[in-house]
Amino acid sequence: DNRIEVLGEGIGRLQRLRMLDLGHNRLASLPAALGELTALSGFLYLSHNRLTALPDSLGRLATLTYLNVSDNQITALPAGVGGMRALCELRLYRNQLASLPESMGDLAHLRELHVQQNRLVSLPERVGGLVELRELDLADNALTALPKSIGQLGQLRRLNLRNNSLTSLPLSIGALTRLTHLDLRANPLRTLPEAIGALPALEKLDVRWCPLDAPPPWMAALQARGCTVYR
Repeated sequence: DNRIEVLGEGIGRLQRLRMLDLGHNRLASLPAALGELTALSGFLYLSHNRLTALPDSLGRLATLTYLNVSDNQITALPAGVGGMRALCELRLYRNQLASLPESMGDLAHLRELHVQQNRLVSLPERVGGLVELRELDLADNALTALPKSIGQLGQLRRLNLRNNSLTSLPLSIGALTRLTHLDLRANPLRTLPEAIGALPALEKLDVRWCPLDAPPPWMAALQARGCTVYR
C-alpha cells in the first residue's frame, strides 16, 4: 500500500528474510535478485501491481509456501516456477495468462491453484502432477478442453470451470473420487459424461446456463442421494 515503482537488486542481500509483502504498489518489473531470498518460507505477496512478467529466478525459492501475484498484467509464467517445490497455494487470478508452463506439474505439494479471470485456452498435460491439489479455480477463461490427466488429481475437492468454452469433458473426470463441488456454469456443454453421476463425494453440481440436450438420467439419482444440482 505505497507507491513503490522500482525494487532494487539490493533486495537480494536480505538473506534471512522469510516473508515479503510488496502488494498494492506500482511495480512494473522485479529484479532477478528476488531469487536470492532462499530463506523465504512463508509468503510472497506481489498482488495489485503493474507486473507483466516474473523473473525465472523465482524458481530458486524452493521453500516458499504461498505466492500471490494476482491483479497484475502477467502474460506468461517462467518455466522456473516449477522449482518452487514447497508451494501450497498459488494465486494468479486477474492477469492475462494464455497458458501455463508444463513445469507447473512439478508443484507436487500445491493444494490451491487460483487462475480465474485470465485468458487460458488450455491446460498443460502435466497438470496431473499436482497430486495434492484440493482446489482448482479456472473460472472466466477461454478453455475449450481439459487434459485427460485431470483425472490424476485424486485429492481434488473443488473444481470451478464456470464461464469457459468447454464443449465436452474427459471421461477421466470420473476418477475424481473426492470431488465435492463441480461448477460447470456457462459452458457450451450439450452432454455430460455419465462418470459424473458416479462421483461418490459430490455434494454440489452446477450446470446452469449450459445448453444440455436433456438432463442425463443419472442426475436424478445424484439428487436422490443428497447432491444439490443446479440446472
